[in-house]
Amino acid sequence: MLTLADITVRLGGRPILDGATASLPTRGRIGLVGRNGAGKSTLVKLVSGLIEPDGGSLDMPRGCRIGHIAQEAPSGKATPFETVLAADTERAALMAESETCEDPSRIAEIHERLLAIEAHSAPARAARILVGLGFDEEAQHRPLDSFSGGWRMRVALAALLFSSPDLLLLDEPSNHLDLEAVLWLEDFLKSCPATILLVSHERDFLNNVVDHILHLSDGKLTLYPGGYDAFERQRAERQAQLAAASAKQQAERQKLQDYIARNSARASTARQAQARAKALARMQPIAELVDDPSLSFDFPDPEALKPPIISLDGVAVGYGAELVLKNLSLNIDPEDRIALLGRNGNGKTTLARLLAGQLQPMVGQVTASGRLKVGYFTQYQVEELDRADTPLMHMSRLMPGKTPAAVRAQLGRFGFSGTKATTEVGHLSGGERARLALALITRDAPHLLVLDEPTNHLDVDAREALVQALNGYAGAVVIVSHDRHMLEMTADRLVLVDGGTAREFDGSIEDYIAFVLSRDPAGGRNGGARDQPANRKAQRKAAADTRERQKDLRKAVRMAEAEIERLTAALAALDQTLAGPQAAAPAGQGHGQNQSGGMVELLKRRAGLEAEILAAEGRWLDASTALEEAD
Repeated sequence: MLTLADITVRLGGRPILDGATASLPTRGRIGLVGRNGAGKSTLVKLVSGLIEPDGGSLDMPRGCRIGHIAQEAPSGKATPFETVLAADTERAALMAESETCEDPSRIAEIHERLLAIEAHSAPARAARILVGLGFDEEAQHRPLDSFSGGWRMRVALAALLFSSPDLLLLDEPSNHLDLEAVLWLEDFLKSCPATILLVSHERDFLNNVVDHILHLSDGKLTLYPGGYDAFERQRAERQAQLAAASAKQQAERQKLQDYIARNSARASTARQAQARAKALARMQPIAELVDDPSLSFDFPDPEALKPPIISLDGVAVGYGAELVLKNLSLNIDPEDRIALLGRNGNGKTTLARLLAGQLQPMVGQVTASGRLKVGYFTQYQVEELDRADTPLMHMSRLMPGKTPAAVRAQLGRFGFSGTKATTEVGHLSGGERARLALALITRDAPHLLVLDEPTNHLDVDAREALVQALNGYAGAVVIVSHDRHMLEMTADRLVLVDGGTAREFDGSIEDYIAFVLSRDPAGGRNGGARDQPANRKAQRKAAADTRERQKDLRKAVRMAEAEIERLTAALAALDQTLAGPQAAAPAGQGHGQNQSGGMVELLKRRAGLEAEILAAEGRWLDASTALEEAD
């Protein structure tokens, strides 16, 4: 059992862990969760021995072998296969010694130990792990230096899994993985005999892997049994209890204060008032829940465009002379929700860049509305933000000519109000920088959002807020993500990028997972069966129904607004006619009786227009209210 007792860690004088205490069960699979900046990575470094606590103690079984991924990705001329095999240091040392040893008894000991640790099966086991993480036979034997940083981090993960430690520490292991590799990793971890401490912000990953949730908040640790959904239910109950206790305490405080105010000056009750004042001073305030600005996402709705907003017809696209995708035919309508699926390297980002207008077709035709505006999000934008500038400076540069109020209003949609707008980017968390990047790309109210892995820096609560914001957004969305919950709750259409092209996938995310498992080359699957929360299908249907209802309501709001605008213009024109010299002439002049009758008709028409405007405003109010309630 791993035991943390009253652990305190300070960074820059600020307590990150403050009296944190928890006992983690042996061979437990524990998911470590908490808001961005809560100190999860600090706790992992503490357990791994990279940092020492300022106070408290950390106890674990004697001889416990700890495994964690080094911060630097492996590099050099060695291959992924060689790197993974070398991670079993005992096997590597014994194999090296066996080649030079001349002592018969020692040679016998070496071979006995190699047999005990199943060294003969190590190459096959290393290859299986690499295949599961996306390396085919050819890729396993290429030099590490030929891979990108993300793929080299996959090699580091493969080496860690191969080393079979007693305590396995994983900090966001899925960040560099596609959905297919995440599915394989889930099954591997579920059968892993080690104690696992896993930091992740992916709801489904946590639900499918862990049996406990360790929640880090305000420097304290709380252990909950079950997966993430169970934790969320227990946390909600606890928060409700805290809110009720806080309200009760506030009422009690008010009663004490009222008594003290009424009775302090009277000699007969002064002693009782003093006793109540002491009781009031001893009363420890119960922390109340506060709104968190880091959960703020509010995408501005675009003006209406006729469908389709983008059409691909027989398109081929690539880089230079290298063709990546061909035979692309796809229409995107306003309010479409499309998820791009497929392994990393298949061309999802290439298709996303084509839709965002960053790549031109090599063959075929891309047709887009002349008024189309696209917001394109990638991780590179987060990394390329000027760390010395503030959110206000970034936004002001991209909104020239706009008033300071308009600039701050766009920042406020994403939680950057007050001093947060003038905080240097270098002092913002990864999640805050991601929110800033989203604020920047939506400044012009785009009709289409193309989001390439938007959740990598967001914690679970922030991801849920992003899901809700996307479902309330009136434009179209194309999303690339390995977060199944995000895809399940936002996407209505699935497009599979595979085999050098892209095609509609007829089915749900659950169907796609079954499809992936049916062709999984790594083996080790349990017939494609997966445990899913019982209400997941109902959640997806409810989310889809909500989006459809919101779509109809937004259309009703726009129609009512257009009708009000048309009727108001007609009323203004009629009022101008009524104010004209012909309408103002006495009845005996001009056309006499005919003019008087015309005036009556004009007034009747005006009354009719006013009645129609009132009815249209009623329809607009009903639709707007229903839309707010549906969000």
